[in-house]
Amino acid sequence: MVQAFNAMGLRVVMDVVYNHTNAAGQAEKSVLDKIVPGYYHRLDGEGNVTNSTCCSNTATEHRMMEKLMVDSLVTWAKDYKVDGFRFDLMGHHMKSNLLAVREALDALTIENDGVDGKAIYVYGEGWDFGEVGNNARGENATQINMAGSGIGTFSDRLRDGARGGGPFDGLQEQGFINGLFSDPNEVERRSPDEQRRRLLSDTDLIKLGLAGNLKNYRLINAEGREVPGAQLGYRGAPAGYTLDPQEQIVYVSAHDNETLFDTVQLKAPLSASVQERGRMAMLGLSLTILGQGIPFIHAGDELLRSKSLDRNSYNSSDWFNRIDWTGRENSFGAGLPPAGDNEAAWPVMQPLLANPALKPDPATIAATYAHVREMLTIRRSTPLFRLRTAEQIQQMVSFFNNGPEQTPGLIVMSISDNGATRIDPNIGQVVVIFNSTPQELSFADAAFQNAALRLHDVQVSAQDTRVIGASFDATSGSFSVPARTTAVFVGGEPVVAPPAQVEPTAIPAPANTSEPTIAPLPSEVAQVAPTTAAVAAETQPAAAGMNPAIWIALIAGIAAAFAAIWYGRRRK
Repeated sequence: MVQAFNAMGLRVVMDVVYNHTNAAGQAEKSVLDKIVPGYYHRLDGEGNVTNSTCCSNTATEHRMMEKLMVDSLVTWAKDYKVDGFRFDLMGHHMKSNLLAVREALDALTIENDGVDGKAIYVYGEGWDFGEVGNNARGENATQINMAGSGIGTFSDRLRDGARGGGPFDGLQEQGFINGLFSDPNEVERRSPDEQRRRLLSDTDLIKLGLAGNLKNYRLINAEGREVPGAQLGYRGAPAGYTLDPQEQIVYVSAHDNETLFDTVQLKAPLSASVQERGRMAMLGLSLTILGQGIPFIHAGDELLRSKSLDRNSYNSSDWFNRIDWTGRENSFGAGLPPAGDNEAAWPVMQPLLANPALKPDPATIAATYAHVREMLTIRRSTPLFRLRTAEQIQQMVSFFNNGPEQTPGLIVMSISDNGATRIDPNIGQVVVIFNSTPQELSFADAAFQNAALRLHDVQVSAQDTRVIGASFDATSGSFSVPARTTAVFVGGEPVVAPPAQVEPTAIPAPANTSEPTIAPLPSEVAQVAPTTAAVAAETQPAAAGMNPAIWIALIAGIAAAFAAIWYGRRRK
């Protein structure tokens, strides 16, 4: 299977679940305890097997459990030529486990093993909760702890800023892409000033995510102060935590919780047409694809995939999980999702699912698919969207429209090839403008006066007739971008100078919060993603509750390509 995908030019990531087994002790499906009773599983103070992952947790802090991990991964890499590994609930392992994995893979060479181990990407869910939370059993492999390792973690910061709230906050809480402040929905009760403040705070998280979520990246926050990413707050923890862009998995949805389009359906104002809802999803996908780091797209999001609002579909059958790869329909309105984690929200879901006007037609689905392909083409058109180091990002990536007086709902990102040596001989300046509001917006800055900038060639001929209306006036240095549109402008020469040198700000050592970002949920097996837009992986703590002993699900397709492999990225 892996060989067949590789022959097609695709690479394969394997989803590995070493953090728990289906059973422990002498149960029928127990395996490890029948080899060495009481050794392979993590015990609490009373000698019981812990199950914060919803199953029997393994004790990878024990030497031989770590060896099981490392040896089996090396086998998958050498003998099956798997191109990357995604660790389920990686935070339930120790940091030393992942470093041992990285060291073992790095030692593999083409000459001796038939594989370049340094090209194998490793990433996972770095959530911090359960009996290992706050380093209770040793330094665990959480988002914050993995900084500097080159191992990626899913970053929920940009995701929450874009969508609004976290998966366990208000079901209809809006964010940047779906109308917060600019187009509030019917359940919004906060004052316009409160909505605006929240939107600007969310926008800070998104900007930091677009810049690799680096802990030391300096940006002007919503209060008008220049701060490093680690001094932006996120749920009691530092927002910025990476030291290298490859350590951030940029995403807005995955197999856990609602799909991107279902989230939009729940949060958008009722007055928003299904076409405008599709554009909200496009904005979320644009933020993912054009950010520094490793973009990750949930299988089917490029086709406005719906699970009929099911937030936990690991056991919901194909009726809710199916994907129509032809783009004729997206399963929205297939029925109320199973009671499980959905029943309490049925009163909100039912009228939405019963409204035929909210079901996207093939044209709306096709528009989203075309947009994703265009964004991918733009990302590949210049290495400026794929900067390799924190130093490059700090020097070349900057944001305009900052501070308390900024235009809400508008992000203006500059990527300038302003180093001593050009990275891209053809494109020296990129300006990306994300307009999430329902109105056309203009933005001007003296930095862009007399600049030779134009709408990217891909968008000049885009299927989206709205983005074709985006424009730039060099005399005034002014951009105009239509409603709910991502516009990319490029020029041959760098325009924005690198930032002035500033005195480094002391960043307090971040302490892991004892609270998980969200509560663990049973996980589903991620699906093979057969399109260029699908990058298989997961979102917030998904504890694969129904899996057999250390199940391993192959996650394949162009998805895997994005996990740093597609970008030709090697671990330094």
